[in-house]
Amino acid sequence: MDRATFACSTAFFRDYSSSSQGAFCLPGGHVDFIEKVESFTYSDFFRDYLIPNHPCIFSAKFTEEWGSRRNWVTWDGKPNFDHLLQKFGEAVVPVANCDVKEYNSNPKEQLPFKEYVKYWKEYIKNDYRSSRGCLYLKDWHLSRAFPEQDVYTTPVYFSSDWLNEYWDAIAVDDYRFVYMGPKGSWTPFHADVFRSYSWSANICGRKKWLLYPAGQEEYLKDRHGNLPFDVTAPSLQDRSVYPRYNQSQPPVEIVQEAGEIVFIPSGWHHQVYNLEDTISINHNWVNGCNVAIMWCFLQDELAAVQREINEWKDPMDDWHLQCQLIMKSCTGIDYKEFYNFLKVIAENRISVLENGLDDEASAKNTPKAAISTLGMLHAVFDLKRTVKVLTSLSANEDFKKLDLTSLSPPPEALLHHLKAAIDTALL
Repeated sequence: MDRATFACSTAFFRDYSSSSQGAFCLPGGHVDFIEKVESFTYSDFFRDYLIPNHPCIFSAKFTEEWGSRRNWVTWDGKPNFDHLLQKFGEAVVPVANCDVKEYNSNPKEQLPFKEYVKYWKEYIKNDYRSSRGCLYLKDWHLSRAFPEQDVYTTPVYFSSDWLNEYWDAIAVDDYRFVYMGPKGSWTPFHADVFRSYSWSANICGRKKWLLYPAGQEEYLKDRHGNLPFDVTAPSLQDRSVYPRYNQSQPPVEIVQEAGEIVFIPSGWHHQVYNLEDTISINHNWVNGCNVAIMWCFLQDELAAVQREINEWKDPMDDWHLQCQLIMKSCTGIDYKEFYNFLKVIAENRISVLENGLDDEASAKNTPKAAISTLGMLHAVFDLKRTVKVLTSLSANEDFKKLDLTSLSPPPEALLHHLKAAIDTALL
Protein backbone atom coordinates (compact mmCIF):
# COMPACT_ATOMS: atom_id res chain seq x y z
CA MET A 1 0.00 0.00 0.00
CA ASP A 2 0.94 3.66 -0.29
CA ARG A 3 2.61 4.36 3.03
CA ALA A 4 2.31 8.11 2.60
CA THR A 5 -1.44 7.79 2.15
CA PHE A 6 -1.60 5.56 5.18
CA ALA A 7 0.49 7.90 7.30
CA CYS A 8 -1.80 10.81 6.49
CA SER A 9 -4.77 9.01 8.01
CA THR A 10 -5.45 10.51 11.42
CA ALA A 11 -7.68 7.55 12.23
CA PHE A 12 -4.81 5.74 13.91
CA PHE A 13 -4.55 8.39 16.62
CA ARG A 14 -8.21 8.77 17.47
CA ASP A 15 -9.55 7.16 20.61
CA TYR A 16 -12.46 5.18 19.27
CA SER A 17 -14.71 3.76 22.00
CA SER A 18 -16.02 0.22 21.69
CA SER A 19 -19.51 1.70 21.35
CA SER A 20 -18.54 2.96 17.89
CA GLN A 21 -18.61 -0.68 16.81
CA GLY A 22 -22.10 -1.43 18.13
CA ALA A 23 -25.47 -1.72 16.46
CA PHE A 24 -26.49 0.72 13.78
CA CYS A 25 -28.89 0.83 10.87
CA LEU A 26 -27.57 0.71 7.33
CA PRO A 27 -29.64 3.09 5.18
CA GLY A 28 -32.08 0.91 3.29
CA GLY A 29 -29.90 -2.12 4.02
CA HIS A 30 -27.30 -0.76 1.57
CA VAL A 31 -23.90 -2.46 1.50
CA ASP A 32 -21.03 -0.74 -0.35
CA PHE A 33 -19.58 -2.48 -3.40
CA ILE A 34 -15.86 -1.93 -3.96
CA GLU A 35 -15.25 -2.16 -7.69
CA LYS A 36 -11.65 -1.16 -8.48
CA VAL A 37 -8.49 -2.56 -6.90
CA GLU A 38 -6.29 0.36 -7.93
CA SER A 39 -8.46 3.06 -6.33
CA PHE A 40 -9.16 1.40 -2.97
CA THR A 41 -6.42 1.58 -0.33
CA TYR A 42 -5.95 -0.13 3.01
CA SER A 43 -6.44 3.27 4.63
CA ASP A 44 -9.86 3.52 2.94
CA PHE A 45 -10.86 0.11 4.26
CA PHE A 46 -9.57 0.88 7.75
CA ARG A 47 -11.41 4.21 7.95
CA ASP A 48 -14.71 3.26 6.28
CA TYR A 49 -15.24 -0.38 7.27
CA LEU A 50 -12.93 -1.73 10.00
CA ILE A 51 -13.32 1.09 12.51
CA PRO A 52 -17.07 1.73 12.02
CA ASN A 53 -17.68 -2.04 11.72
CA HIS A 54 -19.55 -1.81 8.41
CA PRO A 55 -19.91 -4.66 5.88
CA CYS A 56 -18.83 -4.32 2.28
CA ILE A 57 -18.39 -6.39 -0.88
CA PHE A 58 -15.23 -6.53 -3.00
CA SER A 59 -15.64 -7.16 -6.72
CA ALA A 60 -14.29 -10.25 -8.49
CA LYS A 61 -11.37 -8.14 -9.70
CA PHE A 62 -9.77 -8.55 -6.26
CA THR A 63 -9.49 -12.34 -6.69
CA GLU A 64 -8.96 -12.80 -10.44
CA GLU A 65 -5.24 -13.66 -10.06
CA TRP A 66 -5.79 -16.43 -7.49
CA GLY A 67 -4.73 -19.94 -8.46
CA SER A 68 -8.03 -21.36 -7.19
CA ARG A 69 -10.02 -19.00 -9.45
CA ARG A 70 -8.03 -20.23 -12.45
CA ASN A 71 -7.78 -23.95 -11.66
CA TRP A 72 -10.66 -24.98 -9.39
CA VAL A 73 -13.38 -23.81 -11.76
CA THR A 74 -14.53 -25.18 -15.13
CA TRP A 75 -15.12 -22.98 -18.18
CA ASP A 76 -18.83 -22.71 -17.29
CA GLY A 77 -18.23 -21.67 -13.68
CA LYS A 78 -18.75 -25.03 -11.96
CA PRO A 79 -16.42 -26.77 -9.46
CA ASN A 80 -13.60 -28.52 -11.33
CA PHE A 81 -13.96 -31.88 -9.63
CA ASP A 82 -11.24 -33.57 -11.71
CA HIS A 83 -8.62 -30.98 -10.74
CA LEU A 84 -9.68 -31.01 -7.08
CA LEU A 85 -9.49 -34.80 -6.92
CA GLN A 86 -6.05 -34.77 -8.50
CA LYS A 87 -4.72 -32.31 -5.90
CA PHE A 88 -6.63 -33.30 -2.76
CA GLY A 89 -8.24 -36.69 -3.40
CA GLU A 90 -6.54 -38.44 -0.47
CA ALA A 91 -7.31 -35.72 2.09
CA VAL A 92 -9.78 -36.26 4.94
CA VAL A 93 -12.26 -33.42 5.34
CA PRO A 94 -14.95 -32.28 7.83
CA VAL A 95 -18.48 -32.59 6.46
CA ALA A 96 -21.71 -31.32 8.05
CA ASN A 97 -25.22 -32.62 7.41
CA CYS A 98 -27.39 -29.56 6.71
CA ASP A 99 -30.59 -31.58 7.16
CA VAL A 100 -29.92 -32.47 10.80
CA LYS A 101 -30.00 -30.14 13.81
CA GLU A 102 -27.66 -30.98 16.67
CA TYR A 103 -27.97 -28.41 19.45
CA ASN A 104 -27.74 -25.16 17.45
CA SER A 105 -25.57 -26.53 14.66
CA ASN A 106 -25.23 -29.44 12.22
CA PRO A 107 -23.47 -32.70 13.13
CA LYS A 108 -20.10 -33.28 11.45
CA GLU A 109 -18.17 -36.31 10.33
CA GLN A 110 -14.77 -36.86 8.75
CA LEU A 111 -14.84 -38.18 5.18
CA PRO A 112 -12.20 -38.84 2.52
CA PHE A 113 -12.36 -35.93 0.08
CA LYS A 114 -12.77 -38.31 -2.86
CA GLU A 115 -15.83 -39.84 -1.16
CA TYR A 116 -17.32 -36.39 -0.64
CA VAL A 117 -16.81 -35.46 -4.30
CA LYS A 118 -18.43 -38.76 -5.36
CA TYR A 119 -21.42 -37.93 -3.14
CA TRP A 120 -21.60 -34.38 -4.55
CA LYS A 121 -21.64 -35.58 -8.17
CA GLU A 122 -24.39 -38.10 -7.39
CA TYR A 123 -26.33 -35.44 -5.49
CA ILE A 124 -26.29 -33.18 -8.57
CA LYS A 125 -27.33 -36.06 -10.88
CA ASN A 126 -30.22 -36.93 -8.54
CA ASP A 127 -31.64 -33.39 -8.78
CA TYR A 128 -30.05 -32.36 -5.46
CA ARG A 129 -31.55 -35.14 -3.37
CA SER A 130 -29.89 -37.93 -1.39
CA SER A 131 -30.80 -40.38 1.33
CA ARG A 132 -27.65 -39.13 3.09
CA GLY A 133 -29.04 -35.61 3.30
CA CYS A 134 -27.45 -32.37 2.14
CA LEU A 135 -23.76 -32.63 3.03
CA TYR A 136 -21.57 -29.52 3.28
CA LEU A 137 -17.76 -29.58 3.49
CA LYS A 138 -16.99 -26.92 6.12
CA ASP A 139 -14.02 -25.56 8.06
CA TRP A 140 -11.37 -27.46 6.07
CA HIS A 141 -7.88 -26.24 7.01
CA LEU A 142 -6.65 -26.72 3.45
CA SER A 143 -3.91 -24.06 3.58
CA ARG A 144 -2.38 -25.73 6.63
CA ALA A 145 -2.58 -29.22 5.09
CA PHE A 146 -1.34 -28.16 1.62
CA PRO A 147 0.86 -25.09 2.12
CA GLU A 148 2.63 -25.62 -1.20
CA GLN A 149 -0.54 -25.22 -3.26
CA ASP A 150 -1.18 -21.99 -5.16
CA VAL A 151 -4.69 -21.34 -3.84
CA TYR A 152 -5.00 -17.65 -2.97
CA THR A 153 -3.19 -14.63 -1.54
CA THR A 154 -4.70 -12.83 1.45
CA PRO A 155 -5.67 -9.31 0.32
CA VAL A 156 -3.79 -6.53 2.10
CA TYR A 157 -7.06 -5.27 3.63
CA PHE A 158 -7.23 -8.41 5.78
CA SER A 159 -3.51 -8.74 6.53
CA SER A 160 -3.61 -7.32 10.07
CA ASP A 161 -4.72 -10.71 11.34
CA TRP A 162 -3.88 -11.32 14.98
CA LEU A 163 -5.70 -14.64 15.30
CA ASN A 164 -3.70 -16.41 12.63
CA GLU A 165 -0.52 -14.59 13.62
CA TYR A 166 -0.84 -16.00 17.15
CA TRP A 167 -1.98 -19.52 16.28
CA ASP A 168 0.71 -19.81 13.62
CA ALA A 169 3.28 -18.79 16.24
CA ILE A 170 2.26 -21.57 18.63
CA ALA A 171 1.65 -24.02 15.75
CA VAL A 172 -1.63 -25.30 17.18
CA ASP A 173 -4.45 -24.13 14.95
CA ASP A 174 -5.50 -21.56 12.39
CA TYR A 175 -8.65 -19.76 11.28
CA ARG A 176 -8.29 -20.17 7.50
CA PHE A 177 -10.92 -22.38 5.95
CA VAL A 178 -12.25 -23.77 2.69
CA TYR A 179 -15.97 -24.47 2.27
CA MET A 180 -17.46 -26.58 -0.54
CA GLY A 181 -21.10 -27.45 -0.93
CA PRO A 182 -23.95 -28.14 -3.33
CA LYS A 183 -26.84 -25.86 -4.08
CA GLY A 184 -29.07 -25.79 -1.01
CA SER A 185 -26.34 -26.29 1.58
CA TRP A 186 -26.37 -23.66 4.30
CA THR A 187 -24.96 -22.47 7.62
CA PRO A 188 -27.34 -21.84 10.54
CA PHE A 189 -27.60 -18.53 12.41
CA HIS A 190 -24.40 -17.66 14.29
CA ALA A 191 -21.71 -15.08 15.03
CA ASP A 192 -18.09 -15.90 14.30
CA VAL A 193 -15.53 -17.22 16.76
CA PHE A 194 -14.47 -14.68 19.44
CA ARG A 195 -16.82 -12.19 17.67
CA SER A 196 -14.07 -11.84 15.08
CA TYR A 197 -14.25 -10.23 11.68
CA SER A 198 -14.55 -12.60 8.76
CA TRP A 199 -14.02 -12.42 5.04
CA SER A 200 -15.41 -14.92 2.59
CA ALA A 201 -14.43 -15.19 -1.10
CA ASN A 202 -16.46 -17.20 -3.59
CA ILE A 203 -14.19 -19.19 -5.88
CA CYS A 204 -17.26 -20.28 -7.81
CA GLY A 205 -20.99 -20.25 -7.22
CA ARG A 206 -23.25 -17.79 -5.41
CA LYS A 207 -24.24 -17.25 -1.77
CA LYS A 208 -27.08 -15.44 -0.05
CA TRP A 209 -26.24 -13.79 3.28
CA LEU A 210 -28.69 -12.62 5.94
CA LEU A 211 -26.82 -10.23 8.25
CA TYR A 212 -27.92 -8.71 11.56
CA PRO A 213 -25.90 -5.78 12.96
CA ALA A 214 -24.33 -6.39 16.37
CA GLY A 215 -26.97 -6.05 19.08
CA GLN A 216 -29.91 -7.05 16.87
CA GLU A 217 -29.53 -10.67 17.97
CA GLU A 218 -30.97 -9.69 21.36
CA TYR A 219 -34.39 -9.26 19.73
CA LEU A 220 -34.15 -12.70 18.15
CA LYS A 221 -33.71 -14.67 21.39
CA ASP A 222 -36.49 -16.87 22.71
CA ARG A 223 -37.96 -16.44 26.19
CA HIS A 224 -35.15 -18.60 27.61
CA GLY A 225 -32.46 -16.39 26.07
CA ASN A 226 -31.52 -18.82 23.27
CA LEU A 227 -30.81 -17.74 19.71
CA PRO A 228 -32.74 -19.37 16.84
CA PHE A 229 -31.25 -22.09 14.70
CA ASP A 230 -32.91 -20.67 11.58
CA VAL A 231 -33.92 -16.98 11.44
CA THR A 232 -36.33 -17.72 8.57
CA ALA A 233 -38.36 -20.26 10.58
CA PRO A 234 -42.09 -19.41 10.97
CA SER A 235 -41.83 -20.13 14.70
CA LEU A 236 -40.10 -16.76 15.22
CA GLN A 237 -43.48 -15.12 14.62
CA ASP A 238 -44.83 -16.78 17.78
CA ARG A 239 -44.62 -14.05 20.43
CA SER A 240 -45.09 -16.54 23.25
CA VAL A 241 -41.75 -18.12 22.22
CA TYR A 242 -39.90 -15.12 20.70
CA PRO A 243 -41.36 -12.14 22.59
CA ARG A 244 -39.11 -9.44 21.05
CA TYR A 245 -38.90 -10.62 17.46
CA ASN A 246 -41.22 -7.88 16.18
CA GLN A 247 -38.73 -5.28 17.49
CA SER A 248 -35.89 -6.57 15.31
CA GLN A 249 -34.76 -4.92 12.10
CA PRO A 250 -35.03 -6.91 8.86
CA PRO A 251 -31.69 -8.52 8.01
CA VAL A 252 -29.25 -6.93 5.60
CA GLU A 253 -29.37 -9.23 2.58
CA ILE A 254 -26.42 -9.82 0.25
CA VAL A 255 -26.22 -12.01 -2.83
CA GLN A 256 -22.55 -12.75 -3.40
CA GLU A 257 -21.45 -13.66 -6.92
CA ALA A 258 -18.50 -15.77 -8.06
CA GLY A 259 -15.15 -14.13 -7.33
CA GLU A 260 -16.56 -11.57 -4.90
CA ILE A 261 -15.42 -11.17 -1.29
CA VAL A 262 -17.84 -10.30 1.53
CA PHE A 263 -16.51 -8.57 4.64
CA ILE A 264 -18.54 -9.47 7.75
CA PRO A 265 -18.13 -7.04 10.66
CA SER A 266 -17.25 -8.08 14.19
CA GLY A 267 -20.15 -9.45 16.21
CA TRP A 268 -22.65 -9.47 13.33
CA HIS A 269 -24.81 -12.61 13.41
CA HIS A 270 -25.54 -14.17 10.05
CA GLN A 271 -27.07 -17.08 8.16
CA VAL A 272 -25.71 -18.18 4.78
CA TYR A 273 -27.11 -20.20 1.85
CA ASN A 274 -25.40 -21.63 -1.22
CA LEU A 275 -27.61 -20.71 -4.18
CA GLU A 276 -25.48 -22.83 -6.53
CA ASP A 277 -22.71 -25.41 -6.21
CA THR A 278 -20.22 -23.22 -4.40
CA ILE A 279 -16.61 -23.17 -3.19
CA SER A 280 -15.43 -20.42 -0.88
CA ILE A 281 -12.38 -19.40 1.13
CA ASN A 282 -13.01 -17.93 4.57
CA HIS A 283 -10.84 -16.33 7.25
CA ASN A 284 -11.70 -15.23 10.77
CA TRP A 285 -9.50 -12.50 12.15
CA VAL A 286 -9.07 -10.04 15.01
CA ASN A 287 -6.90 -6.94 15.11
CA GLY A 288 -6.54 -3.66 16.97
CA CYS A 289 -9.90 -2.45 15.68
CA ASN A 290 -11.96 -5.21 17.33
CA VAL A 291 -9.77 -6.78 20.01
CA ALA A 292 -11.82 -4.93 22.65
CA ILE A 293 -14.92 -6.70 21.32
CA MET A 294 -13.11 -10.03 21.68
CA TRP A 295 -12.24 -9.14 25.29
CA CYS A 296 -15.87 -8.19 26.05
CA PHE A 297 -17.00 -11.48 24.53
CA LEU A 298 -14.63 -13.47 26.76
CA GLN A 299 -15.88 -11.65 29.86
CA ASP A 300 -19.47 -12.42 28.88
CA GLU A 301 -18.61 -16.07 28.28
CA LEU A 302 -16.93 -16.41 31.67
CA ALA A 303 -19.88 -14.74 33.39
CA ALA A 304 -22.23 -17.23 31.71
CA VAL A 305 -20.11 -20.16 32.95
CA GLN A 306 -20.02 -18.71 36.45
CA ARG A 307 -23.81 -18.40 36.53
CA GLU A 308 -24.16 -21.96 35.31
CA ILE A 309 -22.02 -23.53 38.05
CA ASN A 310 -22.57 -20.94 40.78
CA GLU A 311 -24.05 -23.54 43.14
CA TRP A 312 -20.65 -25.27 43.28
CA LYS A 313 -18.72 -22.13 44.21
CA ASP A 314 -18.43 -22.74 47.96
CA PRO A 315 -17.59 -26.48 48.07
CA MET A 316 -15.09 -26.24 45.21
CA ASP A 317 -11.60 -24.95 46.15
CA ASP A 318 -10.55 -24.30 42.55
CA TRP A 319 -13.91 -22.95 41.33
CA HIS A 320 -12.34 -20.02 39.46
CA LEU A 321 -9.91 -22.34 37.67
CA GLN A 322 -12.74 -24.71 36.76
CA CYS A 323 -14.68 -21.81 35.27
CA GLN A 324 -11.66 -20.98 33.09
CA LEU A 325 -11.36 -24.60 31.97
CA ILE A 326 -15.03 -24.78 31.03
CA MET A 327 -14.82 -21.48 29.17
CA LYS A 328 -11.80 -22.70 27.21
CA SER A 329 -13.56 -25.92 26.27
CA CYS A 330 -16.49 -23.87 24.92
CA THR A 331 -14.69 -20.96 23.27
CA GLY A 332 -11.14 -22.23 22.63
CA ILE A 333 -9.36 -19.77 24.91
CA ASP A 334 -9.13 -18.75 28.58
CA TYR A 335 -7.85 -15.60 30.28
CA LYS A 336 -4.24 -16.74 30.59
CA GLU A 337 -4.06 -17.72 26.94
CA PHE A 338 -5.67 -14.40 26.04
CA TYR A 339 -2.80 -12.73 27.88
CA ASN A 340 -0.29 -14.78 25.88
CA PHE A 341 -2.16 -13.88 22.70
CA LEU A 342 -1.78 -10.16 23.47
CA LYS A 343 1.87 -10.70 24.41
CA VAL A 344 2.80 -12.37 21.11
CA ILE A 345 1.05 -9.65 19.10
CA ALA A 346 2.71 -6.89 21.14
CA GLU A 347 6.20 -8.37 21.07
CA ASN A 348 6.11 -8.77 17.27
CA ARG A 349 5.32 -5.08 16.89
CA ILE A 350 7.83 -3.96 19.49
CA SER A 351 10.50 -5.97 17.68
CA VAL A 352 9.79 -4.21 14.39
CA LEU A 353 9.66 -0.78 16.02
CA GLU A 354 12.90 -1.30 17.95
CA ASN A 355 14.93 -3.36 15.47
CA GLY A 356 13.35 -2.87 12.07
CA LEU A 357 13.20 -5.73 9.58
CA ASP A 358 16.12 -7.81 8.44
CA ASP A 359 16.27 -8.75 4.75
CA GLU A 360 15.31 -12.37 5.37
CA ALA A 361 12.16 -11.50 7.34
CA SER A 362 11.02 -8.88 4.84
CA ALA A 363 11.29 -11.33 1.96
CA LYS A 364 9.02 -13.90 3.59
CA ASN A 365 5.32 -14.11 4.28
CA THR A 366 5.82 -13.50 8.01
CA PRO A 367 3.91 -11.47 10.63
CA LYS A 368 6.80 -9.02 10.82
CA ALA A 369 6.75 -8.56 7.06
CA ALA A 370 3.01 -7.86 7.23
CA ILE A 371 3.58 -5.30 10.00
CA SER A 372 6.22 -3.61 7.86
CA THR A 373 3.88 -3.54 4.85
CA LEU A 374 1.21 -1.71 6.83
CA GLY A 375 3.75 0.71 8.28
CA MET A 376 5.10 1.79 11.64
CA LEU A 377 2.07 3.93 12.43
CA HIS A 378 -0.09 0.82 12.22
CA ALA A 379 2.25 -0.94 14.66
CA VAL A 380 1.85 1.98 17.07
CA PHE A 381 -1.93 1.84 16.69
CA ASP A 382 -1.85 -1.91 17.44
CA LEU A 383 0.24 -1.32 20.57
CA LYS A 384 -2.09 1.42 21.79
CA ARG A 385 -5.10 -0.85 21.43
CA THR A 386 -3.21 -3.69 23.12
CA VAL A 387 -2.36 -1.42 26.06
CA LYS A 388 -6.04 -0.60 26.59
CA VAL A 389 -7.15 -4.21 26.60
CA LEU A 390 -4.16 -5.47 28.59
CA THR A 391 -4.77 -2.77 31.21
CA SER A 392 -8.37 -3.94 31.53
CA LEU A 393 -7.33 -7.60 31.70
CA SER A 394 -4.72 -6.90 34.38
CA ALA A 395 -7.30 -5.12 36.54
CA ASN A 396 -9.92 -7.83 36.08
CA GLU A 397 -10.77 -9.58 39.36
CA ASP A 398 -11.21 -13.01 37.75
CA PHE A 399 -7.81 -12.69 36.08
CA LYS A 400 -6.12 -11.67 39.35
CA LYS A 401 -7.54 -14.77 41.11
CA LEU A 402 -5.60 -17.05 38.77
CA ASP A 403 -2.04 -18.28 39.33
CA LEU A 404 -0.16 -15.75 37.20
CA THR A 405 3.37 -16.81 38.15
CA SER A 406 3.71 -18.77 34.89
CA LEU A 407 3.17 -15.63 32.80
CA SER A 408 6.40 -14.25 31.42
CA PRO A 409 6.90 -11.38 31.47
CA PRO A 410 4.44 -10.43 34.22
CA PRO A 411 1.55 -8.22 33.02
CA GLU A 412 2.99 -5.10 34.70
CA ALA A 413 6.35 -5.53 32.99
CA LEU A 414 4.75 -6.12 29.58
CA LEU A 415 2.58 -3.02 29.98
CA HIS A 416 5.62 -0.94 30.89
CA HIS A 417 7.50 -2.21 27.83
CA LEU A 418 4.53 -1.50 25.58
CA LYS A 419 4.12 2.07 26.79
CA ALA A 420 7.84 2.74 26.49
CA ALA A 421 7.87 1.40 22.91
CA ILE A 422 4.93 3.65 21.99
CA ASP A 423 6.59 6.72 23.54
CA THR A 424 9.86 6.03 21.72
CA ALA A 425 8.14 5.47 18.38
CA LEU A 426 6.24 8.75 18.61
CA LEU A 427 9.30 10.88 19.46
